[in-house]
Amino acid sequence: MSAAPPGDMPDGSRYGEAVFRPEQAGEAERIDFGALTYDDITMARLRGLGAGPGWRCLDIGAGTGTVSRRLLDEAGVESVLAVDRDVRFLGARPVPGLDVLEADVTAPDFAPGRFRLVHARFVLMHLPEHDRLITALAELVAPGGVLVLSDAVDLTSDRTPDTPYNVAMRAMWQGLRATIGTDVSWVPSYPQLLRGAGLADVAAEIHVPPLLPGSPISRFWADTWDRSRAAMLATGLVDDAAVDAAVRYLSSDDCAALSAGMLTAWGWRPEEGPR
Repeated sequence: MSAAPPGDMPDGSRYGEAVFRPEQAGEAERIDFGALTYDDITMARLRGLGAGPGWRCLDIGAGTGTVSRRLLDEAGVESVLAVDRDVRFLGARPVPGLDVLEADVTAPDFAPGRFRLVHARFVLMHLPEHDRLITALAELVAPGGVLVLSDAVDLTSDRTPDTPYNVAMRAMWQGLRATIGTDVSWVPSYPQLLRGAGLADVAAEIHVPPLLPGSPISRFWADTWDRSRAAMLATGLVDDAAVDAAVRYLSSDDCAALSAGMLTAWGWRPEEGPR
């Protein structure tokens, strides 16, 4: 059997579509629940790193384009190239300065140019060959520019209480790893990987959003469990009743748990010549 093309699954489908199908009703809304949770944190970090007028930016795995548009509207960057393997959610809301590219970032010929900011959020955790990909993304950073990567970190463990939420999350991570290859176990290695890719002044931080009834992050996880239910059940860690109980738990006043955190790490491409 020949190897699947980069970004594709062994059965020939594109990454993630076995669980998170772009054409499925409500998928754009699920993505936007994540954006409502994390966009303010992401934008504060990008602006704190200096993103602003004159910057050319690359937004990888742009989803519905919320970060791309805010870079233009709020930070006033010169331009943003928003890249995704499926751009149906990006083309519907064009704005000046925003270019859209449908592409697979894992492809060896992915070379859109060099940028002052290269940003990827909740992308690399789903893809193999982490070292190679981070090195490849670092090569897209212009001298004096910055690579910013954000992904999930799992805060459940064998020592956390067996609340309905924690039980469901353990099953979700295991199920997604088995079906579409999602692996967050290596995410804490971001700083070392950025340094190994030749970047300097590397740093990192973690944000953990509060799980409150009706909050965007609670609705995001409920929708995510709904779409990944088959993969979760296949682990044997949960049954339908356990997943339903976890959804109810998220909307109850009894909910007392840590959401998955978002680790953001960044590193700078040294200037050519003395800094």
